[in-house]
Order: sequence, then C-alpha cells, then structure tokens
Amino acid sequence: MKVLDPAVSTYRIRQVHGNMVLMPSEVEQFQQELSESSASDDGEVVFPPADGLLTEQAGQAVWVCSADCVPVLIADVETGQTAAVHAGWRGTAGEIVPKAIARLRAQGSKLHNLRVALGPAIAGEVYQVSITVAAEVGLTVVQEIAKSVATPDPELILSALRELPESPLLSDPQPGRARLDVRRVNALQLEQAGILTEHMAIAPYCTYQHAEHFFSYRRDRLKQVQWSGIVSREKRG
Repeated sequence: MKVLDPAVSTYRIRQVHGNMVLMPSEVEQFQQELSESSASDDGEVVFPPADGLLTEQAGQAVWVCSADCVPVLIADVETGQTAAVHAGWRGTAGEIVPKAIARLRAQGSKLHNLRVALGPAIAGEVYQVSITVAAEVGLTVVQEIAKSVATPDPELILSALRELPESPLLSDPQPGRARLDVRRVNALQLEQAGILTEHMAIAPYCTYQHAEHFFSYRRDRLKQVQWSGIVSREKRG
C-alpha cells in the first residue's frame, strides 16, 4: 500500500445515492458559500451532497466509501487525472460512472488512457430488488429499448437483460422480485462508453457474503465502518 504524500489534499463528499460528480474546486466553493451564509461557525466540516469526485490538478486525492454499493476508481495513465465514484443502484440508474468519464474527457482525458477498478460490492445472487428497480437500472444498458418507446414496459427491459452476455439479472423465487448485479451493470456501462474490458479490474468479492472482510449494510442493517476507496493525482517531477 502506498501512503499518501502529506502535501496531498484529500476531498470528500456527502454521499446521497445520486449521480452528481464534483471537482475539488466545487467542493471548496460549496464550503466557502456555506461558511459565508452561516450565522455561527461551530467548526464542523460540511461536505456537499454528491456521489463522485474527480481531480483537477496534481496533489489532490478523492475519497468515496461504500457498504454494498460499487466503489469505482478511475485513473488516466497519461494525464494523471483520477476519479472516485460511489455507484449504488440509484446512481447506476443515473449513469454516474459514464458522467464521471464525461467530465474526465472534458478535462482532456482520452478513453484509451483510462483504467478503471470496481471494488467489493454486494453480489447479484444475494441482492434482491423489485422488478421496477431492476428495470430502471437495467434500462441504462439496453438503450435500443429506451429509444423505441417513451415508457418501456419493465418486463420488456428484463427480457432484454436476460439476453445479455453474463447477464446482470438473476431470477428470484419471490413474485415481483429479481436479483440484480449492479457491479455488472456498471461494467456494461463502461464497455458501452468505450472502455476496453482489458482496462477494467473487477474485484471478485461480495461485501454481503464475505462478513470476515467487509461490512454490509444489507446484511447487518447498521451504519458503521465501511469500505473506502481513495485515489490520488500524483505530483510529477
């Protein structure tokens, strides 16, 4: 493990299960505006609501954490830009990872230079959701259906998901429910965004099933220490 340079500034957000991606300057602007508008200053640091961060310059580190959601770390091997994303099912439905990649590209990154790591998350075989949620998340990777009708039928979406290679949709014995592999959906979104599979690393661990290594909110129903992902943009001499 590489220890962060003490000169590196670390940035955090208040994760809200959305699809907002911020830059450090936007975090600082939020905190500055909050400080100026607040009548009292109790010294407490307040983080802006978002679920993704990306660096703008050298000497910046960005941090996300997750309990069962997918932590996604992205790095540009050419520019040194990095991003950290918390992708729950809502953020995945809102295509937060493609949005992070779009912001990286807007700052000069090329797709072929990006490397992506998807960390430990709850596995599809134990992640039960409603078919409505499965359809909302799954629609992001079956775009031909989204383009064909204004309001796609959930069963039509689920049927298309089942046809995908290494389908993220698994059957569930309970009516109206399904098992969903959100990490696989994020991998498919990355592929469709133009990221080569050989430029992706996917952790083979399930936070729910590997209790000896990971905390799981779905398993324990407690808010406590979670899996964290920190990625830094190095200063190059």
